Amino acid sequence: MATASKKKTVKKATSSKIKKTGFNPKQFESRLSPSQKVEAWGMNHFSNSKVFLPTSIQDFKDLFSYARDTNTKVAFRGGGCSYGDAATNDQGIVVDIRSFNKILSFDPKTGILVAESGVTIKQLWEFGIERGFWPPVVSGTMFPTLGGALSMNIHGKNNFAVGPIGDHIQEFTFLSPDGKESLCSPKKNSDLFYSAISGFGMLGAFLTVTIKLKKIYSGKMKVWPVNTANLQEMYDYFEKEYKQSDYLVGWVDGFASGKGLGRGQIHKAVHLKAGEDPGFPENCKLENQILPSTFLGIIPKSWMWLFMYPFSNKFGMRFVNFGKWISGFLNNNKPYEQGHAEYAFLLDYVPNWKFMYKPGAMIQYQSFIPKENAVKGFEEILSLCQKRGIVNWLGVFKKHRPDKFLLTHAVDGYSMAMDFPLTKGNKTKLWELAKEMDEIVVKNGGRFYFAKDSTLRPEVYRRSMPKQNLEKFRVMKKKLDPKNLLESDLFRRVWGK
Repeated sequence: MATASKKKTVKKATSSKIKKTGFNPKQFESRLSPSQKVEAWGMNHFSNSKVFLPTSIQDFKDLFSYARDTNTKVAFRGGGCSYGDAATNDQGIVVDIRSFNKILSFDPKTGILVAESGVTIKQLWEFGIERGFWPPVVSGTMFPTLGGALSMNIHGKNNFAVGPIGDHIQEFTFLSPDGKESLCSPKKNSDLFYSAISGFGMLGAFLTVTIKLKKIYSGKMKVWPVNTANLQEMYDYFEKEYKQSDYLVGWVDGFASGKGLGRGQIHKAVHLKAGEDPGFPENCKLENQILPSTFLGIIPKSWMWLFMYPFSNKFGMRFVNFGKWISGFLNNNKPYEQGHAEYAFLLDYVPNWKFMYKPGAMIQYQSFIPKENAVKGFEEILSLCQKRGIVNWLGVFKKHRPDKFLLTHAVDGYSMAMDFPLTKGNKTKLWELAKEMDEIVVKNGGRFYFAKDSTLRPEVYRRSMPKQNLEKFRVMKKKLDPKNLLESDLFRRVWGK
C-alpha cells in the first residue's frame, strides 16, 4: 500500500508539472536512443550512453528541463574528434550536436558568419572557399563542430600568429543548465565568454556562433619543407621565421637519438597576396580543393591504412620515420604551392588511418611548455620514451602564444603532440610513462590539452593551472550548473566533484 501511494504521488506531481510548464519528461525520453557504444576518437575509451540529437534551440531547452527533472547527467559531443574521454558519458546522456548545423547568415564584405553550433569546420571552409574566405583557425582534421571547437578552444598551425579559435569569435548565444539563455561577447557577459570557450562543455550549450572568416586571395599557399638535424635546430628555425610565416608545423622523429634527438621536418606556409596568383579565383573552386579520394588515381584512400598496417610496430615505424626524414632532403627548402585543405587537414588525407593501431588503440599525449624551457623539456621527454621502450610513432611540434581564456592550455612557448600505440600488454607501462612525462611538463611550467588527453590525473592538472583560474571556474560551474548536470567521463576523471 505504501508503494502504491508513493507512485500515485509521483504521478500526480508529474502531471502537475506537465500542466504547469507544458514539458513532458516521458515524451522527451522517447526521443533518446537506447544505450549504445559511444567511442573516443582514439578508440581507447567508450561509454554506454543514451544519445540525443537536437535540431533546434528548443531541443536544448527541453534537454536541460529533462536533466533538471530527472537529475540525469549530460555531456556534449561535437564531431567526436577528442582522442580520449572528453565526449563520452557512462552515467547519462551524450548530446550529439551534429544535426544542429545550419549556416544562418554571411556578410561577404566583412566575412562575418553566423551558424548553429553543430556546423563543422568542413562546412565552414567549403562554404567560404569559393567566396574568397577561409576559417581563421582550423585543426588537423575538418570534422570538429563549432561547439566542440569552442569548448576545447582549438588551435592550429598558426596559433603563434592569430591565437586560438576563441580569438575570432564575435559573439555566441549560450544556454546554461539552469535554462537561462545569454548573449556573450568579449564585452558583454565577458566572464562567461572567456569561461565557456575553453570550458570543455561543462558550463552549458553553445547555440549560435558568430565568427569572422579570413579573406584569402588564392586557392593555394606557398610552402617550404625544411629538414632539421635535431630539436634545437627546429626551435631555432621557428624563432627565426615565425614573424614571416602564416603557418609553421614540425614533424619530429621520436626514434632518433644522440645528436639527432628530435630531428624532423618543418613545413612553413605563407598566404599569397592579392594579385600574386594568376589562377585565382579558379583554384578556389570546391572541386579544386577537396582532398582526392584515391591514391595515384587508382587506390581508394579508405584502403590505405591496410598498406600501412605491416609497419604498425616499433621496427616498422622506426623505418617509416627514418625514411621520411631522409626523403626530406630531396626537396629541402625548395618552395612549392599547395591547396589550403591539403595543407591544413593532414589527418583527413588518409581516411581511417587510425585503424592501423587495431586490434589495439592509440592515445595522444600533448603538452605545452614555455619557450625558455621547451627544448630541454621536450628533449627530456623524448629521451625518457626511448629509455622506457615506448616511443611515439608520430610527433608534431608547434609554436603558441598565450590567450585570455580561463582554462587555456596555451603558453608563450611550444607544444609537442605524441601518438602512442595502446595495447592490452602495454597499458600499465604507458600510463606509468605518462605520469613521468607529466612531472617533466609541470616542473617546466607546462600545461595540458583536454581535447587530446587520456591519462591526466586531478592533482597534476591542479598543479599545472593557476589556482585563481580553477577557483573562478568552480564558482562559474556552481552558478550555472548548481546540480552538476553537466558531467563527462573526462570531467569525473580530471576535475572530480
